[in-house]
Amino acid sequence: MVSSVQWFRMGASLVAQLGLVAILAIGIWAGAAQADQTTGPTLGPETNLPLPRFVSLKAAEANVRRGPSLTHRIDWVFQRRNMPLQVIAEYGHWRRVIDKEGQGGWVHYTMLSGSRTVLIDGDTTALRSRPEPDALENALLEPGVIARLGKCEAEWCRLTAGGYRGWAPKSTLWGVAAGEIRD
Repeated sequence: MVSSVQWFRMGASLVAQLGLVAILAIGIWAGAAQADQTTGPTLGPETNLPLPRFVSLKAAEANVRRGPSLTHRIDWVFQRRNMPLQVIAEYGHWRRVIDKEGQGGWVHYTMLSGSRTVLIDGDTTALRSRPEPDALENALLEPGVIARLGKCEAEWCRLTAGGYRGWAPKSTLWGVAAGEIRD
């Protein structure tokens, strides 16, 4: 039989152990939070690629679902091949994507491509021969035009669209991050 003194000692020991577990858990949580601040972008659990990231639509049509499975309802259909999209989450073979307007849902990964494209955003954009504001204009790109993304410097990106090549200011494009540099 256990005496009341023994119950007290066992209870005090249990409280001390729980306190130690709580302190360790807080320390681990704080260390993980500090590691997240120093390690950079979040990586997707399925691909180990950065989140968010830009991709393009591989297919001419892709169902956009409310959840990450075939049993979830189709909310709408993306109908523009090469349209740039931003992957914001991953689950199994599914990627949660958004378009320029922030609309999106879950798309099967086979509908997406790692080939990068951008959307001309805002006004008509000059495609220039060099990454300089006064360089010769090769073409004018209308808002909504999709262009293949090439090299990007701090403020300019090299694009290919409609058989034309040249440089456009990064600020006029959707589908490339402001600080992104590409070789």
